[in-house]
Amino acid sequence: MAIKIDQKIVGYQVAKDEFDATTAENPINQPGVEHMHEKVGRPEILQGCTYKVKTPLSDHALYITINDIVLNAGTEHELRRPFEIFINSKAMDHFQWIVALTRIISAVFRKGGDCTFLVEELRSVFDPKGGYFKKGGKFMPSLVAEIGDVIESHMRLIGLLKDQGPDTHQRRFIEEKRAQFESNVKAAEDAGLSVSAFPESASLCPKCQTKAMIMMEGCMTCLNCGESKCS
Repeated sequence: MAIKIDQKIVGYQVAKDEFDATTAENPINQPGVEHMHEKVGRPEILQGCTYKVKTPLSDHALYITINDIVLNAGTEHELRRPFEIFINSKAMDHFQWIVALTRIISAVFRKGGDCTFLVEELRSVFDPKGGYFKKGGKFMPSLVAEIGDVIESHMRLIGLLKDQGPDTHQRRFIEEKRAQFESNVKAAEDAGLSVSAFPESASLCPKCQTKAMIMMEGCMTCLNCGESKCS
C-alpha cells in the first residue's frame, strides 16, 4: 500500500531486528552456545591476571590487570575471553591517556569477534624518543608496545592466540643449539664471568623483537622464537 508523505522529512534511521546472539555471534548455529558480544553482562566476579611491567622510562612499575569472562562454563564449548583491562601505577605522568587506552581496549574486548588485532596495533606504536630493551634482550619501541606485549602474553595464556612456530625438526635443532649455548653460559657463570641471555653478537629478531638471531647452518635463526630467514 502506497503512503503519501505530505510533511518535510527531518530525519531517518535504518530499522533493525533485535540483537540475536545465536545468529550474530554463532556462525555454526548451535543453539545454546554463547559467544562474546556487547550485550553480555558483567558478572559480579571475574577471574584475571595482573602483570608487573618495569621500564627504564619510569621509576615506578606499571601493574596491568586483565580480567576474563568464562562463557558456556562447564560445557565442551567453554570459552575464556578477555573482558576488561586496568592499568595502575604510582607514576601519574601518563594517567590520562592510560585511562583512555584501557577504556577503549575494554570496549573492544566486550564487542566480541576477533580482538587479537589489538596486539599488532599496539606493538606498532613507536616512541619518538626511542625504545628500550627489556630484561632478556627483547626490544620495546614504546610503553604502548609493551602493553600490547602483555596483552599478547595473556591471550596466549587463555588460548586465544596459538603459537605458529617452526616444525618439529627445526624445534629440535634450535633446542640443541640453545642447550649448547646455555651450557657455555653456565660454564662462564661458574668462572665468574658476566654473560647475557643470548650471544653478544646476536642481532634483533624482526618477529619477537629479541636480540637473539644468530647464524646457524648458513641461515639467520632466532634462538628465542625460532624465526628463520630460510623458512
